[in-house]
Amino acid sequence: MKHPAWISLYQEASEARNFLELRELRHRAHDTFLGHLSMESPLTWNEEVNRFHDLVIGRVLAMTEHGLCAELDEPVPLPYAFLLFGSGGRREQTLWSDQDNGILYEDTQDEELRGRARSFFEALAGRISANLEAVGYPPCSGGVLCTSPRWRQPFSGYRRMLDNWLADPDWEHVRYLLIAADLRVLHGARHLGDRLLERLVGFIQEHPAMYAHIQRNTLRHKVSIGIFGQLIKERYGEDAGGVDVKYGAYIPIVNGIRLLALEAGISVTSTEERIRLLIAGGHVQGEIGQDWLDALAIVLKLRSTTSFQLQDGRYSSRGILTPDLLTPSRTKELKHCLRVAGELQKFVKKTILHERELENGKRQSGLE
Repeated sequence: MKHPAWISLYQEASEARNFLELRELRHRAHDTFLGHLSMESPLTWNEEVNRFHDLVIGRVLAMTEHGLCAELDEPVPLPYAFLLFGSGGRREQTLWSDQDNGILYEDTQDEELRGRARSFFEALAGRISANLEAVGYPPCSGGVLCTSPRWRQPFSGYRRMLDNWLADPDWEHVRYLLIAADLRVLHGARHLGDRLLERLVGFIQEHPAMYAHIQRNTLRHKVSIGIFGQLIKERYGEDAGGVDVKYGAYIPIVNGIRLLALEAGISVTSTEERIRLLIAGGHVQGEIGQDWLDALAIVLKLRSTTSFQLQDGRYSSRGILTPDLLTPSRTKELKHCLRVAGELQKFVKKTILHERELENGKRQSGLE
């Protein structure tokens, strides 16, 4: 059962009349949700936090779109989808998440309409990004933003870009592919995002050689635990003695599960849903899958326990559990989570090796 305070926040987010109200609501929501972190199931808590983010961002989109259309005195020129990538696409945003987004719009053969749409969505993207920042979502430092021409295109542009990455799967292109694999439509024409994901997942299914390229990116981040079970801690700087929960635990789990989901032809983007579908589809034993779910729950909770900063009305975090936060109980939880993450990475290597052996067998049979 949802906490009454959460229901009130959802209602206020849906009915906010301006961006200042949403900004103040985010501050209140931050304290409200953190106050319930230790009292709720981490997966349930994460779901509700992301429901709140969706409502706030959705309200920003609605007000921004309405304002631009009123100013231009014309409707939206073509159907479009507002995309969330990264943790937003996976429904795993922390309370201090930044912007990772894009705009995908319908194609048209009408040259005049195409030009109008290009100008409209460029203007819309600029306003959306500025308004999200005003509400408290800083821009993605990696440039995955709807204001970037790369992430604001008609469907044919996205498809062409995707096909180029798939045809030349070097390190950078695979990085972009994995960003695209986590896309989720928050607002607008859902079918556009679905078509793009289907193309990506379908191609990888039909070309198993892609798994090796994806695996190299997927296993780049090692879990922060040593061979003797000790935590690998930050050695220098202001985070010395702390543990990087984001890149040492969360990202290895997310990356491993994503690759297994792509290998299984699963196109949902939530890590929790991916695990449940892997179990349901017989791609992993239920006991192992449950270990992954337990580890995911732990790391989602620990990510939201890390220290954070509030500057100019915007929250941020480096994803570090500082020494003062590494209590005995948290350390025990973290070590368990990291052990499971390490086993997950071994499972991924074994699964992809098996796929490569099957593919090589097929090739040899074909030659014979």
